[in-house]
Amino acid sequence: MERAFWLRSPGLGEIGSVDVPPPAEDEVLVRTLYTGVSRGTETLVFRGEVPPSQYATMRAPFQEGDFPAPVKYGYLNVGLVEQGPPELLGRTVFCLYPHQTRYVVPASAVTVVPDEVPAARAVLAGTVETAVNALWDAAPLVGDRIAVIGAGMIGCSVAAVLARFPAGRVQLVDVDPGRAAVAAALGVDFTHPDAAAGDCDLVVHASATEAGLARSLELLAPEGTALELSWYGDRRVSLPLGEDFHSRRLVLRSSQVGAVSPTRRSRRGFADRMAVALDLLTDARFDALVSGESDFADLPRLLPRLASGELPALCHRVRYEKG
Repeated sequence: MERAFWLRSPGLGEIGSVDVPPPAEDEVLVRTLYTGVSRGTETLVFRGEVPPSQYATMRAPFQEGDFPAPVKYGYLNVGLVEQGPPELLGRTVFCLYPHQTRYVVPASAVTVVPDEVPAARAVLAGTVETAVNALWDAAPLVGDRIAVIGAGMIGCSVAAVLARFPAGRVQLVDVDPGRAAVAAALGVDFTHPDAAAGDCDLVVHASATEAGLARSLELLAPEGTALELSWYGDRRVSLPLGEDFHSRRLVLRSSQVGAVSPTRRSRRGFADRMAVALDLLTDARFDALVSGESDFADLPRLLPRLASGELPALCHRVRYEKG
């Protein structure tokens, strides 16, 4: 009998037993090594803030139950294949699976983690994949002046990828001065929103705040683009789309990881995008995005603290017992 984490009602989670069937010929049995929790979508789900209009869109690939609860939700899972095709047996894999000790999925649903990427770092693969898709959408050019507003898990992942890009300037912008150390580890500049340099060709917004999105527009050069990565759940936001928004011909566009960017969709699929993310994770600088670690048994006590902001975190890693 295996164990899984369930959200029983908004704000209340528990670990329960679950039956795992033996794998079929085209399936794998995976023993979980690590899962990851971000303070973005997953804590929003934990608080019960998914709007009914988005119930279908926001379903995780292997979610059980329905929003708002009871639901088994999660999508950052790294494990070891214990049964399956010979080419996968004994390999470390990433899967968009919730928090569960062992599970069975189609072999096509797992991606082998490169030997150069530690399993503990590979929990970031789903988030780095989001960053890859966002930058496919944004299509920055060599020498661009870029700001990333919001030094959470997504914003930091975008900044980490941009640190390898020949941009003219990359700033990570946040109101929390404690994020400066993360920016330094990633190799990008850090600044408070009030001190951020303007005349940006591109601003990537990931703070999930109305003020952050408004500041994104203020920092743009004429005809610049603000790429919105934040998801607000059932909250409404207002924007200053009067004044010089039109005369400066600013662009505000969305990006969402549920579909491969149109700029690559004709020749790249989900597996290709995930492969790019895992290749990027050979860079040890991404370790700065893991801000804490707890045991699986602690999840019912951990998630309320993450969801309330009592425990500040980027990616919080969950470790599982061996064997």
